[in-house]
Amino acid sequence: MASFGLRQHSILSRCLRGLARPPFQSSSGRGFSSTAVPILLERVGFIGLGNMGFHMATNLINAGYTVTVHDIDAGTMKKFSERGVPAKETPREVAESSDVIITMLPSSSNVLDVYTGQNGLLSSGNHLSPWLFIDSSTIDPQTSRLLSAKVSKYHLKGKKGYAENPIMLDAPVSGGVPAAEAGTLTFMIGGMEEAYLAAKPLFLSMGKNTIYCGGTGNGVAAKLCNNLAMAISMLGVSEAFALGQSLGITASTLTKVFNSSSARCWSSDSYNPVPGVMSGVPSSRNYDGGFTSKLMAKDLTLAMAAAMEVGFKCPITSEAYDIYKKMCEEGFGSKDFSCVFRHYYSGINGGMDLPGGLDASGRKGKGKGVYQFVDKYGANVDGYSPIYDTKDWSPSGDVYVGGSTGLLIWAVTLAGLLAGGALLVYNTSALVQ
Repeated sequence: MASFGLRQHSILSRCLRGLARPPFQSSSGRGFSSTAVPILLERVGFIGLGNMGFHMATNLINAGYTVTVHDIDAGTMKKFSERGVPAKETPREVAESSDVIITMLPSSSNVLDVYTGQNGLLSSGNHLSPWLFIDSSTIDPQTSRLLSAKVSKYHLKGKKGYAENPIMLDAPVSGGVPAAEAGTLTFMIGGMEEAYLAAKPLFLSMGKNTIYCGGTGNGVAAKLCNNLAMAISMLGVSEAFALGQSLGITASTLTKVFNSSSARCWSSDSYNPVPGVMSGVPSSRNYDGGFTSKLMAKDLTLAMAAAMEVGFKCPITSEAYDIYKKMCEEGFGSKDFSCVFRHYYSGINGGMDLPGGLDASGRKGKGKGVYQFVDKYGANVDGYSPIYDTKDWSPSGDVYVGGSTGLLIWAVTLAGLLAGGALLVYNTSALVQ
């Protein structure tokens, strides 16, 4: 097997040297890419044009690759065909006209169907046209390894000189939809290193970082570990924002604290879950677009299954999975996973009664108030904090928000309720503008 890999490395390296053509020219004569496209990678079939795949395929087209696409959504394929990009009805048809295949699909079952199903990529007999298959889906390592072994048993159609058998790489990505659109994704690649090096120009047309993770299946294993950490991080950041705001700290202020302190992370500085704090992220558009809660729950399931295979316990991952599963059950599966800030933590804290009939915003209202800090506080921007008209409900009646110089923040301590104690109100003496 080692000699096979070395032989392919030598052949691939020789073929890549000098085998390039000028960058693709549009009808206006403008080159989309300043770099040449290696002939071995020139014809790319892209299958899976969802939130991520749509932008990845578009970046390949703009980089000068000859791209053929397929997706189950006819409307999405039409967007490409209207640009003159061939759109095929089946994966098999895509394979017949491609040197390299890239798949970007939601689940292991989708990947298996595209590869091994009727009219799938491997359905045209024992000989295949593509020499390289790249799966950028997030699936379980075991499925990835089994599929790679299956692909390697086929032969190449026609004499191409650079490989005797097709090769498969698992190459999931990180960065989300914004990075897919901007072409700044990070690829985590598992499989034959020589094939990874040969395909690197392709990866760098869709991303800015490529990390070789080792043998087959290691790319998706790394991605599952990454998403496990990302889910837990988002929950921790959301919980901290929710607690901080319930104590009277605006989300924008807490963001500044996090991002200049030890709590800084991707969930706070690049993908903030609080509406109104950061533009261009799902929280700024009602959590639409992005990486869905349903997919996060799926990835956590895969991570737990992989951990079980090696006898590793993941208690925090299990808790995170339960939260995202609950999100899906409550109808938020299609929302970005950062919506836990609004929809999960609102559910936990939404039933706290406030005295004196305060409404959900903390202002004087009629009847029993409900403390729903997420809906109101979640939309906070600099300079806004809920106004507690304490003169209407303070036991002493002599505490009030005064003047137009700023907003007085109050910390309310509900103590001794079970023992019939009194409500204590403490003035924090903090003015914010």
